[in-house]
Amino acid sequence: MLKRPPLLKQGDKIGIVAPSRMITREQMYQAFEVFEEWGVEVACGDCLFKQYGYFAGTDEQRRSDLQQMLDASDLAAVFCARGGYGMTRIVDQLDFGALNQNPKWVIGFSDITALHIALNKAGIESIHGLMPVQYDYMGIEESLASLKKILFEGPMDYIVASKSNNKEGIAEGEIIGGNLSLVAESLGTPTEINTTGKILFLEEIDEYLYKVDRMFMQLRRAGKFDNIVGLIIGDFSQMKDTQIPFGKSIYELIRDHFQNANFPIAYDFPLGHEAHNLAVPCGRKVYMEVTQKQVHLKDVNS
Repeated sequence: MLKRPPLLKQGDKIGIVAPSRMITREQMYQAFEVFEEWGVEVACGDCLFKQYGYFAGTDEQRRSDLQQMLDASDLAAVFCARGGYGMTRIVDQLDFGALNQNPKWVIGFSDITALHIALNKAGIESIHGLMPVQYDYMGIEESLASLKKILFEGPMDYIVASKSNNKEGIAEGEIIGGNLSLVAESLGTPTEINTTGKILFLEEIDEYLYKVDRMFMQLRRAGKFDNIVGLIIGDFSQMKDTQIPFGKSIYELIRDHFQNANFPIAYDFPLGHEAHNLAVPCGRKVYMEVTQKQVHLKDVNS
């Protein structure tokens, strides 16, 4: 069982760091208001509003900034301000020793998937959920509430309407995953994802259909689907096709890879790059039940 950081409470201090793409002060205004409403104190990372080309500082600046946040004994959580690209450039240089001794929540998704996988291997739960850059987006109220609930109350318990292509069944296991590109990128690295006995969740944005198919093939050839106990397919947003059409929709493409699956599959689950992005505690043991009417995803002990 992975280490679970303590719940947040009013008066706690949280850190905001930009380990990937740069972010402006204007993009953070709403997040500061949200954290004030939550009653938490905010500490900003040194790179939060810096820019070095595409990134929020050099690799070393961003690594050092994130490392300081992970090590800080006075912080209860570290929020990654946004995704983009950059985490894989620094993740192998991070040290989780202090974090293991004094666990704190790490929150983010998309490019932050690389950090979630590394934290999973280090034995620490983390949260795949909304990032501060999104707190002013329309329609995020339920998603933000789901994040706050896990941080301040603990249990996860979601019931969503079932989709026609879902595969019914029940599964229990640690939940792990995130952005498809980052999950596939982990193969052959020190932080290669371990999917054995896990419920795997995947999402993606702004990719060509053939590239998505290639990444599913890469994971399939690497045996990453052989021993999973459940699969959750989140939002695959803004998919693109080539001049010569791929010939299948995104969900037809994905279904082809799991025609003989002997585990439950939930398609179009609300997580990913859309406003409805429910928070998921990576590394937590969860219960998944897919029926004709609904998908139930909850903590095993809730």
